[in-house]
Formats: sequence, structure tokens, C-alpha cells
Amino acid sequence: MENGNASQVNIVQVVAHRGTAGYAPENTMASFERAIQMNADYLELDIQLSKDNELVVIHDSTVDRTTNGSGAVQDFTLAQLRDLDSGSWFDEKFKDQRIPTLGEVLALSRGKIGVLIETKWPHLYPGLEQKLADELVAYHMHMPTERVIVQSFDQDSVKRFHAIMPHIPIGVLVEDEAILAEDKLTELAEYVAYVNPALELVTGEAIERIHSRGMKIFPWTVRSRNVIQPLLKLGVDGVITDYPDYLSQE
Repeated sequence: MENGNASQVNIVQVVAHRGTAGYAPENTMASFERAIQMNADYLELDIQLSKDNELVVIHDSTVDRTTNGSGAVQDFTLAQLRDLDSGSWFDEKFKDQRIPTLGEVLALSRGKIGVLIETKWPHLYPGLEQKLADELVAYHMHMPTERVIVQSFDQDSVKRFHAIMPHIPIGVLVEDEAILAEDKLTELAEYVAYVNPALELVTGEAIERIHSRGMKIFPWTVRSRNVIQPLLKLGVDGVITDYPDYLSQE
């Protein structure tokens, strides 16, 4: 994709937000499979721990919004979570979708697509980062041939993961403009490879500050075609979007 300058080509990574969240129920296998079919570069997904310490893929701290159940994710065993309908809220044709395990998504994605894994609500889940590292090893996703990024709003969480697996790139999610200040970015650059802000925080100056420190930027979350070209012209490295095909058509 061109970066505003016809003589310069900037390869922009297409990151499928919770899979293809615009077309299928978020964080389900149907959503992830469609992202692969759309030739996205990365799946973005959220991980938490079940009551019996299994890594599951779901965004909210409760199951209420995206399933037919009610209650905190951490209060359900994996078997109980798997009994829930994770698709009908989006469309009845997805009624057979279930909350996936991280292992299922890693098995699907290995060799086909990168994964951008967010540690969600890590303060609720002591040991989450070690469990994630163990799972990456179990599915051979820690190998240099695979594309894995681990990110979080919680900087302590990604620091813990970085201490366990320093070769896996780290991302920091940003919704506070103060984190994009010069001194804070210099601090982050010691261990962070990606600074991923909310769309409204993306400016040419912020991108320049991030790039000058050797980091990349994947803004979130694109749900409209009309913001894509301005982002590309600013020089972002990737776009986190509910509609991966919006970029493939640019």
C-alpha cells in the first residue's frame, strides 16, 4: 500500500480485530477463520483464565454481552464456558459458536497468520503471563518462524511476559495521550516494539516520536473506510480493524 508518496511503498499490516468482528461474532473460530480467508496479516484476540486455569479467548470480564450466560469469566470452568452459545447474539446462524481456547486459535493460525494477543484484565489472573508463555511453547508458536506479538493496556503485565519470553515482541495499548509524550516513549522503547493507540490519539507528530525510537504503531479500531487513507498517509505500520477487507480493497 502506498504511503502518500508514489515513490515510497509502506507495507501496512492488516490486523483483524477479534477476528472479523464486523462480519462474525468476535473472538470466535468463525471470526478467526474468516480473517484468514480475507488474507489478514494478524489475528487480534483477548485472553483470560477460566476457573480451572485454562486460557480462553474472550474480551469482557463477564460472559454477559457475548454469550447466553451471565457472570464473571473467572467463575466458570472451561467446560462450563464451552457450554455457552457465543454466536447467537450476533446472528442466529452462528448459534453453534463457542468460546475458544487459546490453543485452538494457535493451532488454527500456526503457519497461516500472525497473532496479536492481548492479556485482558491481568490483575484478575495471577500467573496469566507464564501460562501464555507455556501455551506458546506447547504450540511451537515461540519459534522465530511464527509471528506473535503480546500486548496489553497493563504495562506491568507485558513487562512480566517480556521477562519470561524476551524474544517475543511487546505492544502497549494506549488510550491516555500522556503515554505518547517524549519521555514516556523513551522509557517504553527499552522493552516495547509496538505502541498501539486509540484512533483519536493518532497524529503525524505521535507517529514520528514512536518511529524515531524504533517502535511501530498499530492504531485501533478502524470501523469506517474513510479513516483508512488518512492513516496510511500518516505512515502507520498497521491497522487494527473489524473489517480486514476494507484495507485489501484500498
